[in-house]
Amino acid sequence: MTIQGGAVSDTSTHSETLRFVGGLLLIMALGLNLRPLLASASPLMEDIRMATGLGYGVLAWLTTLPFLCMGVVALASGRLQRLLGESYGIMLSLAAIGTACALRQVSGTGMTLLSTALLGGAGIALIQALVPGLVKRRFGARMPLVMGLYSASLMSGGGLSAWISPQLAEAGGWQLGVGIWWVPALITLAGWFLIFRRRAAPSADTTAIDGVRPWFLKRAWLLALFFGVINSGYSSVVTWLPVYYQELGWSAVAGGRLLAWMTIFQVLAALIMPALAQRQKNIDRRWLLGASLTAQLVGYLGFIFMPKSLALLWNAIGGFGLGASFSLGLILALDHLPDARAAGRLAAFMQGFGFMLNAMSPWVSGTLREMTGSFITAWAVLAVGIVAMLLVTLRFNPGRYPEAMKQSQGL
Repeated sequence: MTIQGGAVSDTSTHSETLRFVGGLLLIMALGLNLRPLLASASPLMEDIRMATGLGYGVLAWLTTLPFLCMGVVALASGRLQRLLGESYGIMLSLAAIGTACALRQVSGTGMTLLSTALLGGAGIALIQALVPGLVKRRFGARMPLVMGLYSASLMSGGGLSAWISPQLAEAGGWQLGVGIWWVPALITLAGWFLIFRRRAAPSADTTAIDGVRPWFLKRAWLLALFFGVINSGYSSVVTWLPVYYQELGWSAVAGGRLLAWMTIFQVLAALIMPALAQRQKNIDRRWLLGASLTAQLVGYLGFIFMPKSLALLWNAIGGFGLGASFSLGLILALDHLPDARAAGRLAAFMQGFGFMLNAMSPWVSGTLREMTGSFITAWAVLAVGIVAMLLVTLRFNPGRYPEAMKQSQGL
Protein backbone atom coordinates (compact mmCIF):
# COMPACT_ATOMS: atom_id res chain seq x y z
CA MET A 1 0.00 0.00 0.00
CA THR A 2 2.84 2.36 0.74
CA ILE A 3 4.39 1.61 -2.64
CA GLN A 4 1.05 2.07 -4.34
CA GLY A 5 0.50 5.29 -2.45
CA GLY A 6 3.93 6.48 -3.50
CA ALA A 7 3.18 5.54 -7.10
CA VAL A 8 -0.07 7.45 -6.99
CA SER A 9 1.75 10.41 -5.46
CA ASP A 10 4.47 10.27 -8.13
CA THR A 11 1.84 10.09 -10.88
CA SER A 12 -0.03 13.03 -9.41
CA THR A 13 3.17 15.08 -9.16
CA HIS A 14 4.13 14.19 -12.74
CA SER A 15 0.67 15.16 -13.99
CA GLU A 16 0.81 18.43 -12.09
CA THR A 17 4.23 19.19 -13.58
CA LEU A 18 2.96 18.51 -17.10
CA ARG A 19 -0.03 20.79 -16.55
CA PHE A 20 2.26 23.51 -15.26
CA VAL A 21 4.68 23.23 -18.18
CA GLY A 22 1.86 23.01 -20.73
CA GLY A 23 0.11 26.04 -19.30
CA LEU A 24 3.35 27.98 -19.16
CA LEU A 25 4.16 27.19 -22.81
CA LEU A 26 0.72 28.40 -23.88
CA ILE A 27 1.12 31.62 -21.92
CA MET A 28 4.49 32.20 -23.60
CA ALA A 29 3.03 31.41 -27.03
CA LEU A 30 0.33 34.01 -26.42
CA GLY A 31 3.01 36.55 -25.55
CA LEU A 32 4.92 35.88 -28.77
CA ASN A 33 1.88 36.92 -30.82
CA LEU A 34 1.25 40.27 -29.12
CA ARG A 35 3.90 42.50 -30.70
CA PRO A 36 4.64 41.48 -34.34
CA LEU A 37 1.66 43.54 -35.55
CA LEU A 38 3.41 46.61 -34.10
CA ALA A 39 7.12 45.86 -34.43
CA SER A 40 7.16 44.34 -37.92
CA ALA A 41 6.14 47.65 -39.50
CA SER A 42 8.66 49.77 -37.60
CA PRO A 43 11.83 49.11 -39.66
CA LEU A 44 9.75 49.28 -42.85
CA MET A 45 8.14 52.66 -42.16
CA GLU A 46 10.03 54.40 -44.96
CA ASP A 47 8.99 51.70 -47.46
CA ILE A 48 5.40 51.96 -46.27
CA ARG A 49 5.51 55.75 -46.44
CA MET A 50 6.80 55.68 -50.02
CA ALA A 51 4.26 53.05 -51.12
CA THR A 52 1.19 54.58 -49.46
CA GLY A 53 2.03 58.28 -49.34
CA LEU A 54 1.19 58.46 -45.63
CA GLY A 55 3.01 61.08 -43.53
CA TYR A 56 4.75 60.55 -40.19
CA GLY A 57 1.72 61.74 -38.23
CA VAL A 58 -0.57 59.22 -39.95
CA LEU A 59 1.97 56.39 -39.80
CA ALA A 60 2.09 56.86 -36.04
CA TRP A 61 -1.52 55.65 -35.93
CA LEU A 62 -0.30 52.17 -36.92
CA THR A 63 0.97 51.99 -33.34
CA THR A 64 -1.45 54.44 -31.72
CA LEU A 65 -4.61 52.59 -32.78
CA PRO A 66 -3.60 49.21 -31.30
CA PHE A 67 -2.63 50.87 -28.03
CA LEU A 68 -5.96 52.72 -27.94
CA CYS A 69 -7.67 49.37 -28.46
CA MET A 70 -5.62 47.92 -25.63
CA GLY A 71 -6.95 50.63 -23.36
CA VAL A 72 -10.61 50.45 -24.35
CA VAL A 73 -10.80 46.65 -24.42
CA ALA A 74 -8.97 46.32 -21.10
CA LEU A 75 -11.62 48.48 -19.44
CA ALA A 76 -14.37 46.28 -20.90
CA SER A 77 -12.52 43.01 -20.27
CA GLY A 78 -14.73 41.98 -17.35
CA ARG A 79 -17.89 42.12 -19.44
CA LEU A 80 -16.18 40.51 -22.43
CA GLN A 81 -14.92 37.66 -20.27
CA ARG A 82 -18.41 37.03 -18.90
CA LEU A 83 -19.82 37.13 -22.44
CA LEU A 84 -17.22 34.98 -24.20
CA GLY A 85 -15.57 32.97 -21.48
CA GLU A 86 -11.84 33.08 -20.91
CA SER A 87 -10.85 30.41 -23.44
CA TYR A 88 -13.16 31.58 -26.23
CA GLY A 89 -12.06 35.15 -25.62
CA ILE A 90 -8.43 34.22 -26.15
CA MET A 91 -9.19 32.10 -29.23
CA LEU A 92 -11.25 34.91 -30.79
CA SER A 93 -8.40 37.33 -30.07
CA LEU A 94 -5.84 35.10 -31.78
CA ALA A 95 -8.15 34.83 -34.79
CA ALA A 96 -8.38 38.63 -34.94
CA ILE A 97 -4.58 39.02 -34.81
CA GLY A 98 -4.05 36.39 -37.50
CA THR A 99 -6.71 37.89 -39.76
CA ALA A 100 -5.24 41.38 -39.41
CA CYS A 101 -1.76 40.17 -40.40
CA ALA A 102 -3.10 38.13 -43.32
CA LEU A 103 -5.01 41.13 -44.67
CA ARG A 104 -1.83 43.20 -44.57
CA GLN A 105 -0.06 40.58 -46.64
CA VAL A 106 -2.69 40.65 -49.42
CA SER A 107 -3.55 44.37 -49.39
CA GLY A 108 -1.08 47.20 -48.87
CA THR A 109 -3.34 50.24 -48.90
CA GLY A 110 -3.25 52.85 -46.19
CA MET A 111 -6.86 52.04 -45.27
CA THR A 112 -6.03 48.36 -44.87
CA LEU A 113 -3.09 49.15 -42.61
CA LEU A 114 -5.17 51.41 -40.38
CA SER A 115 -8.20 49.10 -40.20
CA THR A 116 -6.04 46.06 -39.39
CA ALA A 117 -4.33 48.10 -36.68
CA LEU A 118 -7.77 48.34 -35.07
CA LEU A 119 -8.69 44.69 -35.63
CA GLY A 120 -5.38 43.26 -34.48
CA GLY A 121 -5.16 45.79 -31.67
CA ALA A 122 -8.50 44.60 -30.28
CA GLY A 123 -7.24 41.00 -30.25
CA ILE A 124 -3.98 41.98 -28.56
CA ALA A 125 -5.88 44.06 -26.04
CA LEU A 126 -8.23 41.32 -24.88
CA ILE A 127 -5.41 38.80 -24.40
CA GLN A 128 -3.38 41.32 -22.42
CA ALA A 129 -6.36 42.09 -20.23
CA LEU A 130 -7.13 38.42 -19.52
CA VAL A 131 -3.62 37.09 -18.92
CA PRO A 132 -2.71 38.77 -15.57
CA GLY A 133 -5.77 37.46 -13.72
CA LEU A 134 -5.39 34.06 -15.40
CA VAL A 135 -1.75 33.83 -14.30
CA LYS A 136 -2.44 34.85 -10.69
CA ARG A 137 -5.29 32.34 -10.46
CA ARG A 138 -3.56 29.36 -12.10
CA PHE A 139 0.02 29.84 -10.95
CA GLY A 140 -0.44 31.30 -7.45
CA ALA A 141 2.86 31.99 -5.69
CA ARG A 142 4.74 31.50 -8.97
CA MET A 143 2.96 34.56 -10.40
CA PRO A 144 6.01 36.91 -10.59
CA LEU A 145 8.10 34.28 -12.39
CA VAL A 146 5.35 33.40 -14.87
CA MET A 147 4.56 37.06 -15.53
CA GLY A 148 8.25 37.57 -16.24
CA LEU A 149 8.30 34.71 -18.77
CA TYR A 150 5.10 36.05 -20.36
CA SER A 151 6.60 39.54 -20.63
CA ALA A 152 9.83 38.11 -22.03
CA SER A 153 7.98 36.17 -24.71
CA LEU A 154 5.91 39.26 -25.55
CA MET A 155 9.04 41.31 -26.11
CA SER A 156 10.75 38.45 -27.94
CA GLY A 157 7.92 38.45 -30.46
CA GLY A 158 8.50 42.15 -31.08
CA GLY A 159 12.26 41.72 -31.45
CA LEU A 160 12.02 38.72 -33.76
CA SER A 161 9.55 40.47 -36.04
CA ALA A 162 11.68 43.64 -36.16
CA TRP A 163 14.71 41.53 -37.10
CA ILE A 164 13.04 39.18 -39.60
CA SER A 165 10.55 41.52 -41.32
CA PRO A 166 13.14 43.67 -43.20
CA GLN A 167 14.82 40.53 -44.50
CA LEU A 168 11.49 39.13 -45.68
CA ALA A 169 10.73 42.50 -47.26
CA GLU A 170 13.95 42.36 -49.26
CA ALA A 171 12.91 38.95 -50.59
CA GLY A 172 9.19 39.49 -51.18
CA GLY A 173 8.23 43.11 -50.51
CA TRP A 174 7.18 45.00 -47.41
CA GLN A 175 3.70 43.43 -47.37
CA LEU A 176 5.26 40.02 -46.77
CA GLY A 177 7.34 41.51 -43.96
CA VAL A 178 4.32 42.90 -42.10
CA GLY A 179 1.85 40.15 -43.04
CA ILE A 180 3.56 36.81 -42.46
CA TRP A 181 2.82 36.91 -38.73
CA TRP A 182 -0.56 35.29 -39.25
CA VAL A 183 1.32 31.96 -39.22
CA PRO A 184 2.35 31.90 -35.52
CA ALA A 185 -1.09 33.25 -34.58
CA LEU A 186 -2.73 30.31 -36.36
CA ILE A 187 -0.39 27.78 -34.72
CA THR A 188 -1.07 29.19 -31.25
CA LEU A 189 -4.82 29.24 -31.93
CA ALA A 190 -4.70 25.56 -32.87
CA GLY A 191 -2.76 24.71 -29.70
CA TRP A 192 -5.13 26.66 -27.47
CA PHE A 193 -8.16 25.03 -29.13
CA LEU A 194 -6.81 21.51 -28.66
CA ILE A 195 -6.19 22.04 -24.94
CA PHE A 196 -9.16 24.28 -24.03
CA ARG A 197 -12.04 23.10 -26.18
CA ARG A 198 -14.70 23.75 -23.60
CA ARG A 199 -16.00 27.19 -22.92
CA ALA A 200 -14.78 28.58 -19.61
CA ALA A 201 -17.46 29.04 -17.01
CA PRO A 202 -18.82 32.60 -16.85
CA SER A 203 -16.93 34.67 -14.32
CA ALA A 204 -18.47 36.38 -11.37
CA ASP A 205 -18.91 40.13 -11.59
CA THR A 206 -15.45 41.54 -11.01
CA THR A 207 -16.32 45.16 -11.52
CA ALA A 208 -15.87 45.86 -7.81
CA ILE A 209 -12.58 45.54 -5.99
CA ASP A 210 -13.11 44.61 -2.36
CA GLY A 211 -16.47 46.44 -2.52
CA VAL A 212 -15.04 49.58 -4.16
CA ARG A 213 -15.08 50.18 -7.90
CA PRO A 214 -11.65 50.98 -9.44
CA TRP A 215 -12.99 54.16 -11.00
CA PHE A 216 -13.26 55.61 -7.48
CA LEU A 217 -9.89 54.45 -6.18
CA LYS A 218 -7.06 56.97 -6.07
CA ARG A 219 -4.57 54.13 -6.13
CA ALA A 220 -6.11 52.62 -9.28
CA TRP A 221 -5.73 55.94 -11.11
CA LEU A 222 -2.19 56.39 -9.82
CA LEU A 223 -1.27 52.91 -11.05
CA ALA A 224 -2.78 53.68 -14.46
CA LEU A 225 -0.80 56.91 -14.73
CA PHE A 226 2.38 55.21 -13.57
CA PHE A 227 1.99 52.24 -15.92
CA GLY A 228 1.15 54.50 -18.85
CA VAL A 229 4.13 56.79 -18.47
CA ILE A 230 6.78 54.16 -17.71
CA ASN A 231 5.72 52.18 -20.79
CA SER A 232 5.18 55.10 -23.18
CA GLY A 233 8.77 54.80 -24.27
CA TYR A 234 8.14 51.34 -25.71
CA SER A 235 5.43 52.47 -28.11
CA SER A 236 7.55 55.40 -29.32
CA VAL A 237 10.75 53.37 -29.58
CA VAL A 238 9.15 50.49 -31.46
CA THR A 239 7.62 52.98 -33.91
CA TRP A 240 10.41 55.50 -34.45
CA LEU A 241 13.79 54.13 -33.32
CA PRO A 242 14.66 52.53 -36.69
CA VAL A 243 13.47 55.68 -38.48
CA TYR A 244 15.64 57.80 -36.17
CA TYR A 245 18.72 55.79 -37.02
CA GLN A 246 17.87 55.74 -40.72
CA GLU A 247 17.94 59.54 -40.55
CA LEU A 248 21.42 59.18 -39.02
CA GLY A 249 22.53 57.14 -42.03
CA TRP A 250 21.64 53.56 -41.08
CA SER A 251 19.83 51.17 -43.45
CA ALA A 252 16.35 49.71 -42.82
CA VAL A 253 17.86 46.29 -42.11
CA ALA A 254 20.39 47.82 -39.69
CA GLY A 255 17.59 49.74 -37.95
CA GLY A 256 15.58 46.55 -37.57
CA ARG A 257 18.59 44.75 -36.14
CA LEU A 258 19.11 47.56 -33.66
CA LEU A 259 15.53 47.19 -32.46
CA ALA A 260 16.08 43.43 -32.19
CA TRP A 261 19.28 44.11 -30.20
CA MET A 262 17.30 46.28 -27.81
CA THR A 263 14.73 43.53 -27.49
CA ILE A 264 17.38 41.07 -26.28
CA PHE A 265 17.87 43.26 -23.24
CA GLN A 266 14.15 43.78 -22.80
CA VAL A 267 13.78 40.02 -22.63
CA LEU A 268 16.68 39.68 -20.18
CA ALA A 269 15.10 42.32 -17.95
CA ALA A 270 11.69 40.65 -18.17
CA LEU A 271 13.32 37.45 -16.91
CA ILE A 272 15.78 38.82 -14.35
CA MET A 273 13.72 41.46 -12.58
CA PRO A 274 10.59 39.33 -11.94
CA ALA A 275 12.92 36.51 -10.80
CA LEU A 276 14.40 38.92 -8.27
CA ALA A 277 10.88 39.91 -7.28
CA GLN A 278 10.03 36.23 -6.81
CA ARG A 279 12.96 35.82 -4.41
CA GLN A 280 12.01 38.83 -2.29
CA LYS A 281 10.80 38.06 1.20
CA ASN A 282 8.37 40.97 0.93
CA ILE A 283 6.53 42.61 -1.97
CA ASP A 284 8.31 45.97 -1.89
CA ARG A 285 9.16 46.52 -5.58
CA ARG A 286 10.38 50.11 -5.27
CA TRP A 287 14.11 49.49 -5.62
CA LEU A 288 13.52 47.25 -8.65
CA LEU A 289 11.28 49.87 -10.24
CA GLY A 290 13.79 52.63 -9.46
CA ALA A 291 16.61 50.70 -11.14
CA SER A 292 14.43 50.01 -14.18
CA LEU A 293 13.37 53.62 -14.63
CA THR A 294 16.95 54.85 -14.19
CA ALA A 295 18.04 52.50 -16.99
CA GLN A 296 15.35 53.97 -19.25
CA LEU A 297 16.52 57.49 -18.43
CA VAL A 298 20.13 56.65 -19.28
CA GLY A 299 18.99 55.22 -22.62
CA TYR A 300 17.04 58.36 -23.59
CA LEU A 301 19.93 60.62 -22.63
CA GLY A 302 22.20 58.48 -24.80
CA PHE A 303 19.83 58.87 -27.78
CA ILE A 304 19.98 62.63 -27.29
CA PHE A 305 23.68 63.26 -26.70
CA MET A 306 25.64 60.34 -28.20
CA PRO A 307 23.30 58.38 -30.52
CA LYS A 308 25.95 57.20 -32.99
CA SER A 309 29.14 56.51 -31.08
CA LEU A 310 27.62 54.24 -28.42
CA ALA A 311 24.37 53.21 -30.09
CA LEU A 312 24.52 49.59 -28.94
CA LEU A 313 25.15 50.60 -25.33
CA TRP A 314 22.28 53.09 -25.10
CA ASN A 315 19.89 50.65 -26.75
CA ALA A 316 20.96 47.88 -24.39
CA ILE A 317 20.52 49.97 -21.25
CA GLY A 318 17.28 51.58 -22.41
CA GLY A 319 15.92 48.22 -23.56
CA PHE A 320 16.65 46.68 -20.17
CA GLY A 321 14.73 49.49 -18.49
CA LEU A 322 11.76 49.16 -20.85
CA GLY A 323 11.56 45.39 -20.45
CA ALA A 324 11.72 45.54 -16.67
CA SER A 325 9.16 48.33 -16.41
CA PHE A 326 6.42 46.43 -18.23
CA SER A 327 6.68 43.21 -16.23
CA LEU A 328 7.21 44.94 -12.89
CA GLY A 329 4.30 47.28 -13.58
CA LEU A 330 1.96 44.30 -13.97
CA ILE A 331 3.36 42.61 -10.85
CA LEU A 332 2.93 45.88 -8.91
CA ALA A 333 -0.80 45.95 -9.64
CA LEU A 334 -1.28 42.27 -8.81
CA ASP A 335 0.53 42.77 -5.48
CA HIS A 336 -2.13 45.19 -4.28
CA LEU A 337 -4.87 42.59 -3.74
CA PRO A 338 -4.74 38.96 -2.54
CA ASP A 339 -7.82 37.81 -4.48
CA ALA A 340 -6.89 36.74 -8.03
CA ARG A 341 -10.04 38.02 -9.74
CA ALA A 342 -9.98 41.36 -7.96
CA ALA A 343 -6.27 41.77 -8.68
CA GLY A 344 -6.85 40.87 -12.33
CA ARG A 345 -9.59 43.49 -12.52
CA LEU A 346 -7.27 46.09 -11.02
CA ALA A 347 -4.54 45.16 -13.51
CA ALA A 348 -7.05 45.43 -16.37
CA PHE A 349 -8.12 48.89 -15.22
CA MET A 350 -4.48 49.96 -14.92
CA GLN A 351 -3.72 48.67 -18.40
CA GLY A 352 -6.85 50.28 -19.80
CA PHE A 353 -5.94 53.86 -19.05
CA GLY A 354 -2.23 53.13 -19.13
CA PHE A 355 -2.36 51.93 -22.72
CA MET A 356 -4.41 54.97 -23.69
CA LEU A 357 -1.47 57.07 -22.51
CA ASN A 358 0.88 54.74 -24.41
CA ALA A 359 -1.22 55.25 -27.51
CA MET A 360 -0.53 58.96 -27.58
CA SER A 361 3.24 58.56 -27.32
CA PRO A 362 4.01 57.57 -30.96
CA TRP A 363 1.68 60.28 -32.23
CA VAL A 364 3.27 62.93 -29.99
CA SER A 365 6.75 61.78 -31.00
CA GLY A 366 5.87 61.78 -34.70
CA THR A 367 4.27 65.21 -34.45
CA LEU A 368 7.33 66.59 -32.64
CA ARG A 369 9.48 65.13 -35.42
CA GLU A 370 7.45 66.93 -38.07
CA MET A 371 7.52 70.20 -36.08
CA THR A 372 11.21 70.21 -35.17
CA GLY A 373 12.78 68.06 -37.90
CA SER A 374 14.32 65.68 -35.33
CA PHE A 375 13.35 63.06 -32.77
CA ILE A 376 15.58 64.66 -30.11
CA THR A 377 12.65 66.55 -28.58
CA ALA A 378 10.63 63.32 -28.38
CA TRP A 379 13.38 61.55 -26.43
CA ALA A 380 13.64 64.58 -24.11
CA VAL A 381 9.89 64.48 -23.34
CA LEU A 382 10.12 60.77 -22.51
CA ALA A 383 13.10 61.43 -20.23
CA VAL A 384 11.19 64.09 -18.27
CA GLY A 385 8.29 61.67 -17.79
CA ILE A 386 10.64 59.03 -16.35
CA VAL A 387 12.10 61.51 -13.85
CA ALA A 388 8.58 62.30 -12.65
CA MET A 389 7.75 58.59 -12.27
CA LEU A 390 10.90 57.99 -10.23
CA LEU A 391 9.36 60.29 -7.64
CA VAL A 392 5.99 58.52 -7.85
CA THR A 393 7.69 55.18 -7.19
CA LEU A 394 8.32 56.25 -3.60
CA ARG A 395 4.57 56.01 -2.92
CA PHE A 396 4.37 52.26 -3.52
CA ASN A 397 4.97 51.11 0.05
CA PRO A 398 3.34 47.65 0.36
CA GLY A 399 2.59 48.25 4.02
CA ARG A 400 0.05 50.86 2.91
CA TYR A 401 -1.63 48.78 0.18
CA PRO A 402 -4.64 47.74 2.32
CA GLU A 403 -5.31 51.37 3.25
CA ALA A 404 -4.81 52.53 -0.34
CA MET A 405 -7.30 49.98 -1.66
CA LYS A 406 -9.97 51.06 0.83
CA GLN A 407 -9.88 54.72 -0.13
CA SER A 408 -12.61 55.73 -2.54
CA GLN A 409 -12.05 59.43 -2.99
CA GLY A 410 -11.08 60.89 -6.34
CA LEU A 411 -7.66 62.20 -7.15
